[in-house]
Amino acid sequence: MPEAEVVYSDVKFTRRKKGASEAVTPSTDSTYSEIKISKTQPSTAQLSEGPQPAVVSKGSKVTSERVVLVVLSVLLAAALVALCFTTFDKSRTNQELENLKLKKTKCESNLTETLSKLKSCSTVQPTCPVPTVKDDPCYKCEEGWELHGEKCYYFSVNKSSWNESRDECRAKEGDLVKIDSREEQTFLERRLRAVMTEAEDKFWIGLTDSAVEGRWVWVDGSPLNESLKFWTGNEPDNWNGHNGEHPEGEDCARMGKKGGAVDLKCWFDAFCSDPYKSICEKAAVTGKPKITCD
Repeated sequence: MPEAEVVYSDVKFTRRKKGASEAVTPSTDSTYSEIKISKTQPSTAQLSEGPQPAVVSKGSKVTSERVVLVVLSVLLAAALVALCFTTFDKSRTNQELENLKLKKTKCESNLTETLSKLKSCSTVQPTCPVPTVKDDPCYKCEEGWELHGEKCYYFSVNKSSWNESRDECRAKEGDLVKIDSREEQTFLERRLRAVMTEAEDKFWIGLTDSAVEGRWVWVDGSPLNESLKFWTGNEPDNWNGHNGEHPEGEDCARMGKKGGAVDLKCWFDAFCSDPYKSICEKAAVTGKPKITCD
């Protein structure tokens, strides 16, 4: 309880004398009376009249804290919503990626299967490096064939008769080789020297006299050029066999000498039914120049 405040007040009282002396001018006595007034809390009216800075400041502080709390709550909620959407979107993207990978694998499988079916009957246009000479053509061969000049050569390891060997070459869109120049004979003689395993490991070429004995012609019907004959020794001799078991004689030509041929002479006539390896030939495919980068 607050301490009482003491207030002093000057209060004057007049006394009259009894009897005749009452007419006499009264004397004045001073009497002091002590009045104690306790301090009390101001009334509601007094509070409303003056400013209350302390109360207003506290209220403002509480309100600011609430506003900040509300803002933070809203931001947190927004962040959670955004996180949920991001997680969902990532999951959906991963699923779509997996679906695309499956489709890609399926397409590659289908493409491989289709190419394997078409490989045997399709000719792919080859591509070439940039030519060193302007307008210099580029020639390419299919897989398994060897390029020389403007021709492709296939050295078959299957041993079969002359006619069967020719059928094999035709199935590959070629024919048994026709030798048109000394340079071509040089290439073939050296190539066979490297692949022959024994003396009789010879190769059929596209030369025969089965139609007319002694008249040698190539598979394209052109006659043998007299300046481009590469018979070895006394070939062709048209041998009939040891006991004449081949009355038709030797009507097909084969070539090759394991140890190398003198002056490129390595042609032999033989029985067309004998099994030998063979050389197929066809024109090279002209490719389109293409710039390649390492």
